[in-house]
Amino acid sequence: MNLQHIIDETFAELEPRRGCGAVADYIPALANVDPGKFGVALATKDGATYCAGDAGEAFSIQSISKVFVLALALDRHGPRLWDRVGREPSGDPFNSIVQLEREKGIPRNPFINAGAIVTTDHLVDDRSHDVAIDELVALLRKMARDDAVHVDPEVARSESKAGARNRSLAYFMESFDRLRNPVETVLAAYFRQCALALSCKQLAEAALFLAFDGTDPVTREVVTSTARCRRINALMLTCGHYDNSGEFAFEVGFCGKSGVGGGILAVVPNKATIAVWSPGLNEAGTSELGALALRKIAEKTGWSIFG
Repeated sequence: MNLQHIIDETFAELEPRRGCGAVADYIPALANVDPGKFGVALATKDGATYCAGDAGEAFSIQSISKVFVLALALDRHGPRLWDRVGREPSGDPFNSIVQLEREKGIPRNPFINAGAIVTTDHLVDDRSHDVAIDELVALLRKMARDDAVHVDPEVARSESKAGARNRSLAYFMESFDRLRNPVETVLAAYFRQCALALSCKQLAEAALFLAFDGTDPVTREVVTSTARCRRINALMLTCGHYDNSGEFAFEVGFCGKSGVGGGILAVVPNKATIAVWSPGLNEAGTSELGALALRKIAEKTGWSIFG
C-alpha cells in the first residue's frame, strides 16, 4: 500500500474545502488562527511518517493532551483514578455542568473538561503544576523524538483569561470533595496542558505507543501497560469527540480524540497513528475538514477497528 500516495490524494481532494467550519473564537488566541490551515501526518511502526500540507507547523492541540495526561495519571494511580471519574459517554457538550450536579460531582469520563480536570489533579499529585507539566512535556518530546514540543505561553494565558466555565466546573467538583489539590493549582496545570503546541508530524509520532499496546515500536519504550493502552483507546472511541463520538465512530471507524484547536488524533491499533489539523470546527467542536480527511483515509486504506 502506497501510504504517501493515499495521504497526498486525500489532501488534494479536500484542499478546495480549506477554511470550512468555524474556529474556536471563545479562546482569543485560537480566534486568530488562519482557518485555511490543513495538515495530515500518518506514522507507522517502522518509523516512517507520511505528511501533506501544513503537517510540520505546530498548533494548539487543546483537548488531545487529555489522552497523554490520562496515560500518565493511570500509570501513577492505577484504577484508583476511576473512583473520581467515570468511563461513560456524556452525550452533552464538553463543558457542560448539568451532569455534574445530577451525579454529585463525578464527571462522566476523562475527556470532557470536568473529567480532564480531575485527571490533571491526579497528575499534579501534591506537586507544583510546573513539575507536572514538565513531566508531560518531557514524555511528548521523548515520544515525538523532538525537543521542539512546547507549551505556548500566549495560548495558556488566553485559556486562563477565558476560563470562567472551567473554574466553575472545578470549584463545583471541589464542593463535592472530588479534587485533592487547590483548584487554582490544578487549573494552572490544565490550562498549560491544553496550550501544548505540536505539529501533525510530532503528534502522530508521539502517539504511536497507543497503536502498539503501550510500547513505542520505534524506540521500544514502554509508555504504559497493554491493558491500560487498550482502555485508553476504548475511551477515545466512545468519548473522544464528546456528543459527536458516535458519529465519528460510525463514519470513520478509528479511535480518536479531537481538540478545539482543530486537531484530531486517530489511532488504528497494530497499524498506524494519524494526526490531522484544520481549525474550522463542526457544531460539536471537532475539526470538520479533519474528520472528512480521516474518513477518506479509512476508505482508501480499508483500515477500521471493526475489521
